[in-house]
Amino acid sequence: MRLRNNLAMSAMLLRSASAFLPSVTRRTARLSGGASTRRLPSRAVAPRTGLYSTAVTKEEETTAAPVNGSGRRIKVLPPSPADEQPAEELPTNENDEDLLKIRHSSSHVMAMAVQQAFPEAQVTIGPWIDNGFYYDFYFPETVDEETGETIPSRKLTDQDLKKVKKAMDKIISKNYPIERIELTRDEARERIEKLGEPFKLEILDSIKTEPITIYTIGDEWWDLCAGPHVESTGKLPKKAIQLQSVAGAYWRGDEKREMLQRIYATAWKDPKQLKAYKKLMEEAKKRDHRMLGKKLDLFSIQEDAGGGLVFWHPKGSVIRTKMEDFWKQQHIDAGYDLVYSPHIANLDLWKTSGHFDFYADGMFDQMAVEDETYQIKPMNCPFHCLMYKDDIRSYRDLPFRWAELGTVYRYERSGTLHGLFRVRGFTQDDAHVFCLPDQLQDEIVDVLKLTKSILSRFGFDKYELMISTRPEKSVGSDDIWEAAESALRGSLDELGWDYGLDEGDGAFYGPKIDLKIKD
Repeated sequence: MRLRNNLAMSAMLLRSASAFLPSVTRRTARLSGGASTRRLPSRAVAPRTGLYSTAVTKEEETTAAPVNGSGRRIKVLPPSPADEQPAEELPTNENDEDLLKIRHSSSHVMAMAVQQAFPEAQVTIGPWIDNGFYYDFYFPETVDEETGETIPSRKLTDQDLKKVKKAMDKIISKNYPIERIELTRDEARERIEKLGEPFKLEILDSIKTEPITIYTIGDEWWDLCAGPHVESTGKLPKKAIQLQSVAGAYWRGDEKREMLQRIYATAWKDPKQLKAYKKLMEEAKKRDHRMLGKKLDLFSIQEDAGGGLVFWHPKGSVIRTKMEDFWKQQHIDAGYDLVYSPHIANLDLWKTSGHFDFYADGMFDQMAVEDETYQIKPMNCPFHCLMYKDDIRSYRDLPFRWAELGTVYRYERSGTLHGLFRVRGFTQDDAHVFCLPDQLQDEIVDVLKLTKSILSRFGFDKYELMISTRPEKSVGSDDIWEAAESALRGSLDELGWDYGLDEGDGAFYGPKIDLKIKD
């Protein structure tokens, strides 16, 4: 059996580069092979040593490598007392259902306000998100009734957001009841057709269960929705809701479909929480890794070369080298052998592994090489499997633990790219363990311990664990999946770590443990 371990390094590098200044970003690292979710136990974190992270000793801190051959050394400043102040713990959707209801209902109220302010607006979806909610709107071209002139679709401005917020406050003040109504599919379709809302019809067609539920705001407005919501608009704290920005988004994420306008907003239970959140955002902005990368001359993304491709400058390379040396030694000490693999391979390899069938949308186009078709690699797994198959192996030699800092390339739409966190080419901690079924749980336990050791050295001590189970589209027998999921659960139980379940979110080739990191 094969156990896979991936750890993204970009968040750790920026934490090192910014002297561990706090931020509020969440990132995910994964352990594939069967998984569930529990919280890691709290633990002491090694003292922070500034620019190079806790992987660097005090002596190294004062003798940092020269930069650009100039003899200049990177100046390391100790964190200020203000930086060490713990941030206020704000509630989340997961631990505060009342907050979730506020955000969900605020989304509906905002959509109602937008259609009051701009009657041509068509609504699509409006979910809650980590720090608030958003809603997507389509603004079609309109025709001036007097002149017959075609008016281009509206582009929302900051002034428009103020108008929408004012309309929201009025709706909240009127304290409309918010009620749940069950409809048949035909009744729901008739309602939607009367409104002339084509996107709602698509949403209705995607709902496979019945009855169809809607939520009304008085007799003024309604939306397809499963809930939950507050009892009335008057329950919403108008002074704790803030509209933030407008962004573009394709309907259903399909660039061939309509371009929508997405309004982002944040919502909290009271103005004090909103103030605390805004303070966190201000601090996070000061520590935006894109700004730090440029200010500290660590890295750049050269648009002349293409979006999502990172260039490491000399100073950033010093930090990256320190991190990679630390990573290598940690894995060697844990019994891993280091391997290297090519960046491209024959397309048939990706068909055999299943990646081409299940992951083609995330892969770049293929290239012709003489009479064959090659693929730039989106992951390293098939390469390690090929190396394992290169010789006759004895069960007495198992487990094999192989680790690689493998550079991979994945297709991402330009609109989704974001600094180092969403790129088209990156180097990842990619390790594979080949072991017997009765060794599986022990190996997973060791991987989790190694993960904890590495993350804690970089100051990451707040994260959640989720076991992601078999998705609808997958390969392998039921017995193999059940054994893998059982091993993941058993490993976390053995360590006494809390976890949750994310049903159906596993990889096509196996379940996994997701670590959701709070920085």
